[in-house]
Amino acid sequence: MQWSRVGAGLGAAALCVGFVPGAAVAEGPPDYRPASGAKPIKGTESSIDGPLIESAAVYTDTIGPGEKKYYRVQLDDSSDAFVSTVVAPPSGTATDFTDGVRVSLASADGGTKCSTDLSLAFGDETARPLAGYASRRIERGRSCQEAGEYFYTVERVGSASGAWPVELTYMAEPGLKSGGDDQREPTDWSSKAPASPSSTSARKARGGTGFNDAEPVDEGVWRDDIEPGESRFYRVPVAWGKQLFLRAQLANSGAGSTFFSVYGLRLELYNTARGQVAGNATGYTGEPTGVELGTAPAAYANRSTGKTDAVGAMRFQGWYYVQVTLSPEVPAAVPLTLKVDLRGTARPGPPYDGDAAAAGFGLDDPSEAAGTDSTMRVVGIAGIGAGAVLVLVMAAWYYVGRRRSTAV
Repeated sequence: MQWSRVGAGLGAAALCVGFVPGAAVAEGPPDYRPASGAKPIKGTESSIDGPLIESAAVYTDTIGPGEKKYYRVQLDDSSDAFVSTVVAPPSGTATDFTDGVRVSLASADGGTKCSTDLSLAFGDETARPLAGYASRRIERGRSCQEAGEYFYTVERVGSASGAWPVELTYMAEPGLKSGGDDQREPTDWSSKAPASPSSTSARKARGGTGFNDAEPVDEGVWRDDIEPGESRFYRVPVAWGKQLFLRAQLANSGAGSTFFSVYGLRLELYNTARGQVAGNATGYTGEPTGVELGTAPAAYANRSTGKTDAVGAMRFQGWYYVQVTLSPEVPAAVPLTLKVDLRGTARPGPPYDGDAAAAGFGLDDPSEAAGTDSTMRVVGIAGIGAGAVLVLVMAAWYYVGRRRSTAV
């Protein structure tokens, strides 16, 4: 009887270990992973009935072909507002050049646009997560300066079928103190990538499925593997005054077959508010290849004086998100190397009239930065719990053995 109980305890412990969340092996590229604690909502066809999106929260919804969904946001009269959408079709979804979504932020009467509408289109055969925002900037002479209710819309465009998951966020960046708007655009910089030391040993990284579980990386060389049709996400801390240089390198495929993918490897960078900074792609034939990009220094003034969209998007200090995508036309998984360089001198930030770090625009405590998914902490706790069960079972086993020896 005693041995049966011990055996049952060991079996239960084994089951606990076997069913730790995330232990199962999935087939094919994983889908985008929503934020832990994200709130499900349903955008409406009527602007009056749209659900309210609040800052410092993440929301999930779906959007079908031809749908246009309305949401409401409450803006103050002092903060820059960034309302973003991530559209993430399921893995294997067939898309065309025109398929995607269009996002917009406008006044409650619908007559005033706060910024230019943004179209997010896949542009090729690769159905991958796409993100972007519509914004309201506090500046004399610009529209939407009043506090009040505004409408945010997400409209599905193109001819692709099926409903797509979307993730919505609203980030409010505090305004500047009086006189703090005298910010200068950096001028002494070059977008040419610096020479990286070839002797740097690669560290292992496991890219996430999206913004919420993106793997944190810093300067150096990182080694990963990527599946056909998969996107891997990483996040890099970028301080004021710093430039980010990235290079994604594919090894030879080893597939043993001849193929050519026009957009075999794609590298994209998003800023702290999930707006795209830049993107680049290259073809892949199974031979080693790579793609790179570089940014302007992160500066507050880039939002108003940046001469290109890529410069204007480097307007925050905080986490920046790197997305690497392998074309589904590639026949097998390929080894991936990601090189990260941060150059330039860190500079003091603007005098915010509020806590920018608490709003998600800062690096005071990188371990608690946006993008950390609490689900991983749950997995860790579950693993610790399973380990504790095993320890207790082994202790009981030892105690039973001692009792029997004493009896003999």
